[in-house]
Amino acid sequence: MSIADSHDSGHCARARAGCRRPALCSVGWKMSGCRLVLILFLITSLRGSGAIPPHDEVARMARYIVHACDWGSVATISTHPPVTGRPFSNIFSVSDGPLGKGSGQPYLYLTPLEISVQDMEVNAEASLAMSLAETDYCRKQKFDPQSPLCCRVILSGTIMTVNKTEIDFAKESLFSRHPAMPDWPHDHGWYFAKLNITNIWVLDYFGGIKTVTPEEYYSVKPEYEGNLTGGKKS
Repeated sequence: MSIADSHDSGHCARARAGCRRPALCSVGWKMSGCRLVLILFLITSLRGSGAIPPHDEVARMARYIVHACDWGSVATISTHPPVTGRPFSNIFSVSDGPLGKGSGQPYLYLTPLEISVQDMEVNAEASLAMSLAETDYCRKQKFDPQSPLCCRVILSGTIMTVNKTEIDFAKESLFSRHPAMPDWPHDHGWYFAKLNITNIWVLDYFGGIKTVTPEEYYSVKPEYEGNLTGGKKS
């Protein structure tokens, strides 16, 4: 046995002992002499003490992604030929609150002139996808945007106009994160809206997508302090 193999064996033993997913560890051992297991074990260890929540704290991860990202892909059902009745995706600037003061509630700044907003006026059902690929996290970790290790959240619900009781917070949330917004054309009928969340999916780590209820999502207390510098764009 070479020195390198001996070194790997010691790490593998520790990796197997610390692995929380025996089935995955077994597959990794057979596929690559435990190197895959070692990589996953190191990732898990780093995640536990790093800037973002551990992958097993699913609701907190969802809140973290929504706050760390300042834009997302919004999917609607198109009302415009030649794709009428088909899924249609578009990019929107989003904010759930000023940095470090996230509410979990995604706010948007919309105009009736926008093609997707016209879809929403007919059918307010929409989905919003956000990913840490938007931040520096996945790039620094060398995670491909499609990899389960590059965390993402998909929120579904209905688009609603913000009422008077929360319009000030919606305005502060969006304008503090998107300082160009106040200068957008004043004759476009801009208004503040939000996604009323009814379903939440989180893909983070292996094992498939996980569901978070809105109650779980809003009840967790995200730990933003000292975190966003590790995930946010510089």
